[in-house]
Order: sequence, then C-alpha cells, then structure tokens
Amino acid sequence: MPQEVNKDNFETEVESVQGFVLVDFWGPSCQPCLALMPFVEELAEKYSQQLKVVKVDSSKNRRLCINLKVLSLPTFLMYHNGREVGRLSGKEVTREELDKFVQGFLNN
Repeated sequence: MPQEVNKDNFETEVESVQGFVLVDFWGPSCQPCLALMPFVEELAEKYSQQLKVVKVDSSKNRRLCINLKVLSLPTFLMYHNGREVGRLSGKEVTREELDKFVQGFLNN
C-alpha cells in the first residue's frame, strides 16, 4: 500500500530517498485518480524491490502542489536519488501509460 505523504514529510520520504520514488498526486473528487488508485497499489506491490510509491492528497497539500508545479490531476512524478526525473499528468492517463512510464525508468 502506498504511503501517504504531505508537506511535512515530503523531503524525508521522497527527496532524501536513494533510488526511485513514484509520487501519485490525487484528489478525492478526481474520478480518473480514484480509478487509477487500485493500479497504483498493484504497481507498488509489483515493483516493491525497485521502487517506492507514495501518494499526495492534493486537496490537503495545495502549497506543495503549487511548489512542485502540479497543475492537473492525476499527476505522477518520478524521483531518482532525490531529483525529479519524469512527469506524467492529465486526466487521460491510462493504466498502460503509467505502467510504461514506470518501466521506462526501472528497465534502464
């Protein structure tokens, strides 16, 4: 199960981590976000040895979203050794696109 992170622990749980971290920015009223959530949980389990998966509730972390320029939902940020290395966003994000996005980093 992906860990919920917020502005208070984002640095510790994402930016200070060695390796890959996928950050799922979602919102309780975002239907595409809610539809993808079970798949995000599958990814977290499937890649648990290679990837840490966390989620951020945008409705409770607006300042963090603004600081990271997260302008639409769902948005997925990929971090590697504390740096953002990829971004996937838009309400049309599919399971296939998300899986391809993750595999693109892990298979390199």
